Parts: sequence; structure tokens; C-alpha cells
Amino acid sequence: MTPTPPKLFDAAQVQMHRDRAAGTYGEYDFLKRRESSQLIERLEDVSRTFQRALDFGAHDGTATEMLAAHPQVAAIEALEASPRLRALAMARGVEARGIAGETFGLPDATYDLVTSVLALHWVNDLPGALIQIRQALKPDGLFLGCLFGAGTLSELRTSLIEAETELTGGAAPRVSPLPGLQDMAGLMQRAGFALPVVDLETVTVRYGDPFRLLADLKGMGEQAAFAANEKAPRRPLSPRILARMAEIYAERFADPDGRLRATFNVVWLSGWAPDASQPKPLRPGSAKHSLADAVRKAGKR
Repeated sequence: MTPTPPKLFDAAQVQMHRDRAAGTYGEYDFLKRRESSQLIERLEDVSRTFQRALDFGAHDGTATEMLAAHPQVAAIEALEASPRLRALAMARGVEARGIAGETFGLPDATYDLVTSVLALHWVNDLPGALIQIRQALKPDGLFLGCLFGAGTLSELRTSLIEAETELTGGAAPRVSPLPGLQDMAGLMQRAGFALPVVDLETVTVRYGDPFRLLADLKGMGEQAAFAANEKAPRRPLSPRILARMAEIYAERFADPDGRLRATFNVVWLSGWAPDASQPKPLRPGSAKHSLADAVRKAGKR
């Protein structure tokens, strides 16, 4: 029996944050727009046309709209849990529908392409989500997406922990735990993707003060949304803790011009639904020439 994954995030709270952000989302969507453009660039490295595509976690439809206008994509639909963000996507002419919980109800072997831009880091059962995406792909269909990874907002995390520990003697979790590069490589293989590729892109954003960063996170709908935990109840951040956090942030993470760094590590994923036409690795021991022979020949040149 497969163990139930721990529930780190409250899906209702994630949706509430995104609903609240929807009214001004266009003022804070710079990372969504940036990575959506990256998605298009990466897709153009694939010499394929996709007849039916799905954009998972579409937010306001930024990436979906770009894909719909691209000559490689014939038709696309979107999934988004937030009703208000979904309404923004539909206002752009995107075909969008909602999802409830982490069983997405995706039809098997239906899509040639599934994409996801900065949405999967809020899923509790990430291995299960990747399996559902792989099963929704037709044989030799492509999954291409990205999510925030380990090290994202490390400066904010450190400053909050130090400030809260100094003032209260302990620190509650404030910044979401995120998967690392090796974690995602393993999960892609575990989900059954063929030819998986995982790489890291680091984006540094600079701020005049950390409160502007907090405002951006709220405007993106990216505030912490931890599930309730009776053993470690979440305490609100007091003005004293926030003020001390700002001092530590400025002391530790300022550039020479005084502006503060905020790091976003974006993990990019790509993989194919298995198909007989794909290249297969050689069986161990099946090589016809040894590395030692090749080195000896090279030395004689």
C-alpha cells in the first residue's frame, strides 16, 4: 500500500490567496511572464507540432495565451483552481476549467503537450501529480514545466528565522519547503517519464526593503499556506519580529548600493510519455568497443 504523502499545504488557503491576488495580479506577475516566455523558448527547441495541449495551473492564462498564439500548438486548454484567476484567463479567450483537490480528473492518453509554469510547488502529492500528468499524455507526448525549488527566498527565510528565534526563543515555519534539483530528477523518473531533463535557473530580484518583497509575494498569491498543525500552531508575525527581520536582511543580504537581494530558484522539468519509437539506452555489457581501446587509439594520433 502506497503511504499517504504528508499534507504540508492547505489547498483552500492557496486558492484564497490567489483569489485575493486576482484583482491586481497584472501588477505582480513579472515572474509568471518571465517564465512563460522561457517556456516558449524551450518549446521552440523541440521540432514538433502539438495538436492538443493542456496548461496546468494557468493562473490568469499568461502562458496559455502565448501557447495558443504559437504555431507549434494547434489547440490548448487550461486548468486553474482559483475561480477569479480563471475568470481572467477566460476573459483573454482561454478555454479554462477548474480543479478541486489533487485528483485532477485528467483523461488518459489525451494530450500531446502538458505545460505548467510556477504552479506545482503548491501540490502536496508532487509524485502523484507528475504521474497524473504523464498518464494524461499520449505516447511520445511532452511535459514541459517549472516550479520554485529549494533555495528560493533563502534570504527571507534566514532573516525571519534569526529574528523570531532572537525575540521569542523559537521559530515557526514561514517560507514553504521546496524540492531540490536532485529531488525533482528522481521524481520525474519515478513518475515514469522517458528521457527526463531537469535544470535550474536562478533569478535574482532586488528591492529597496524586504517589505516590498512581502508585498510582491502577496500580489502573486504566493504567501505561505501551511496546513494546520496542532503540534506546531502557526503564530502571526509581530511588528517587532518584522522590524528585526528587516534589520537582519539589510545587514546580511545587501549589495554595495544598499539594495537587497531576493533569490528565486526555478527548476525546469521536461520528459516524454514512453513510446516504442524513443531511443533506448544500451544494455549493460552490450558495448562493442571499450573505453581503454579508444584512449589507446587517441594516444597514437
